[in-house]
Amino acid sequence: MIITLIIVILAAVTAYRFLPGSIHKVTVTTVSSLQPSQASTLLNASGYVVAQRQADVASKGTGRLVELKVREGDPVKKGQVLARLEDADVSAALSRAQANHNVAQFEHERSKAELNEATLSYERGKSLRAPGLISQAEFETVEARYRRAQAGVASTESGVRAAEATVRSAEIDVGNTYIRAPFDGTVLAKNAEVGEVVAPFGSSTLAKTAVVTMADMSSLEVEADISESNIEKIRVGQRCEIILDAYPQAKYEGLVETIMPTADRAKATVLTKIRFLNRDHRVLPEMSAKVAFLSEKIQEDPTRTLIAVPAAAMVQKGQGKIVFLIQGDRVMEVPIEVGNQVGNLVEVKSGLQSGDRVVLNPPDSLNSGDKIQIK
Repeated sequence: MIITLIIVILAAVTAYRFLPGSIHKVTVTTVSSLQPSQASTLLNASGYVVAQRQADVASKGTGRLVELKVREGDPVKKGQVLARLEDADVSAALSRAQANHNVAQFEHERSKAELNEATLSYERGKSLRAPGLISQAEFETVEARYRRAQAGVASTESGVRAAEATVRSAEIDVGNTYIRAPFDGTVLAKNAEVGEVVAPFGSSTLAKTAVVTMADMSSLEVEADISESNIEKIRVGQRCEIILDAYPQAKYEGLVETIMPTADRAKATVLTKIRFLNRDHRVLPEMSAKVAFLSEKIQEDPTRTLIAVPAAAMVQKGQGKIVFLIQGDRVMEVPIEVGNQVGNLVEVKSGLQSGDRVVLNPPDSLNSGDKIQIK
C-alpha cells in the first residue's frame, strides 16, 4: 500500500513538471569572456604613434659629406657628432684669420711702445717748456706726437678686436662642418651618404638637405582623431588602454595628455594625444594603434581574461551564490565563486565557462530541473 502511494506521488510530481502550466518563461544571458578594460571602455579610437620631438638634422653650411658616424637605430646624445663635412676651405680661412689676429696684436704692442715713448717726451717737454728751455714750436711737435701715439693705440686695439671677431667667425664656420645631435634621441633614417653634397634647407635644389632624421623616443605619443560628437567623453588625465596593431597581445597603459584646442573642419574631429605610461622598446614611431578610453583606472591585470555575468543572474543561497545554467529546455542550479565587480558585470572565478547560458532575473519559484521557455 505504501509503495503504491509513493509511486502515485512520484507520477503526480512528474506529470506536474511536464504540464504546460509548469513551464517557466525566462530571459537568458550568455556568460562573457572579457578583459577588465572592456567593461570600463567609454570610447574606442584608432591612431598612430608619433614622436612629439623629432628633427631632420641638416648642416648649417654647404659642403661634401666626408664622414657619417651613425646609422639607423643608433642612440645619440645631445651635442654628439653625427657627421662631418669637408673643411679644407674653412680651415684655411681660420688659419688666415688667426694669422691676421697675430699681426694685429703685434701692431697693438708696437703702438703701445710708441705711446710710452711719446708720453715720456711729452712729460719732459712740459717740464722744459715752463722755464722756457724749449720753444713753443718744439713743445707743440712733442704734443702732436703724443696725440698721434694715443690715436694709434686706440686704432690698433680696435684692429685686435676686429681680428678676434674674424677668428670667432672662422671657428664657427669650421664648427658648422660638424653636424651634431640637437637632443638625446635615436636615429630613424639616414638621408645622405658619404661623398654627397649637403646644404642648409632651402639653399639648393640639387644638394641633399637633411643628413639624418632622429627622434626622442621618450616623447612617443599616440595621436588619435576623436569625433566632435564624442569629444565630451574625453578629458585630460583620463586613463586609456593602448593596443598596437603590431603586437595585439600587448596592452599599454596610457593617459590623455593633450586635447587640441581646435577641430578639423573637413573631418569633424578633434586631435587627441595619449601618452604612454609603460612604453617599451617595441613601440616605434608611425605604428598604428587602437585606444580604449576608460571610465576608471583598471585595478586588475589588463592581460588577464575574466569570466563574468550580470549580477542580476545571481541568486543568494545560504552563504554563497548560484546561477541557473540552461541545459536544453531545463535549468540546473550551479554554485559559483564570485570575484570583483567589472563594470556592470561580476567576475565568476569558478562554476561557469565562457559561452554558457544562464537565466537572467530568475523567479523565486524556479528550481533545479525545472522546464523553461526562453522569452
